[in-house]
Amino acid sequence: MSALGAPIQAPRWVSHGLVPLINLAIAFVISGLIIALIGENPFEAMELLVYGAFGYPEAIGYTLYYTTNFIFTGLAVAIAFHCGLFNIGGEGQAYLGGLGAGLVGLALGHWPAPIVIVLAIFASALFGAAWAFIPGWLQAKRGSHIVITTIMFNFIAAALMTYLIVEIFIKRGQQAAESRAFEPNAWMPFVHDIFTALGVNVGRSSLNLSVLLAVLCSVLFWFFVWRTRWGYEIRAVGLNQRAAVYGGISPSRNIMLAMAISGALAGLIGINEILGIHHRLLLDFTAGYGFVGIAVALMGRNHPVGIFLAALLFGALYQGGSELAFDMPKVTRDMVVVIQGLVILFSGALEHMFRPRIEALFMRRAKLGAAA
Repeated sequence: MSALGAPIQAPRWVSHGLVPLINLAIAFVISGLIIALIGENPFEAMELLVYGAFGYPEAIGYTLYYTTNFIFTGLAVAIAFHCGLFNIGGEGQAYLGGLGAGLVGLALGHWPAPIVIVLAIFASALFGAAWAFIPGWLQAKRGSHIVITTIMFNFIAAALMTYLIVEIFIKRGQQAAESRAFEPNAWMPFVHDIFTALGVNVGRSSLNLSVLLAVLCSVLFWFFVWRTRWGYEIRAVGLNQRAAVYGGISPSRNIMLAMAISGALAGLIGINEILGIHHRLLLDFTAGYGFVGIAVALMGRNHPVGIFLAALLFGALYQGGSELAFDMPKVTRDMVVVIQGLVILFSGALEHMFRPRIEALFMRRAKLGAAA
């Protein structure tokens, strides 16, 4: 107890900064041992990974491109976590978000670019929100567990997209399961094209203006969760539903609201992928981003700043890992996935393995300081 009678706790920077860094360091140490066991130099591998992620302009562009997707999915998982929900349906919600963006691109691609892009953003958010709202409603009104329903809706979304693309939207005369290409007005502008127009060469990459949308969503997320009545109610429901009811807050309404917002954020992956990169509807564009978003939210402590840093880390692992697998043949793509998995393991499932000891150390120091 402190001098004022309040319980002594570890500093926030320990819980939110030091502990995640230690977990991350342990994951990389174990990854280095695995690389050493296969006969490669772990320090050289780390150097290649960092250089492949940040060593030249194209690498930075691709790292930020992956980071954009992880920001969307990390924020999507985080808003559900704040309401006490575990949304594992980011993949399906991203799929439906891509469908919404793709429908706008196919139908309205001849319209002026700003109008098409704005409508596509709203469509992707709306489709993702609608897909997530259904499991939210089932949880709030029927007691169906959100984990089960969101997993099921991932499979339903995949089957629905397969049917729509193969049977309806496929370009005639081809066997590839994809639609025709959008008109250029439905393309999200590439960052390298903008810099080239300004006379600056930053190297070609997949990075497009969706990154600005991700940053905007992060700012709006912070304002909504911590500066609005709706965000307060969502956090109250997540902390204690009975206390929330006692305070006049409806858990069911906030569960559905949180899931709709979560789905809308996940759906925005469709903007980065469908409008930004592929410029057509196709299968499997989500590439597991929805599941990685869970680890991003956990590492980021459900705060937009932490989510950005965690998303940047996973973006670097994706881009740098690809370069590492190319330059160091013994470190295969599967080995890179193992490294990513170790980061997820220690940052997610084993997040609290070392936390009690680390926090107890700083709490003892605080007690000694208070006693002195």
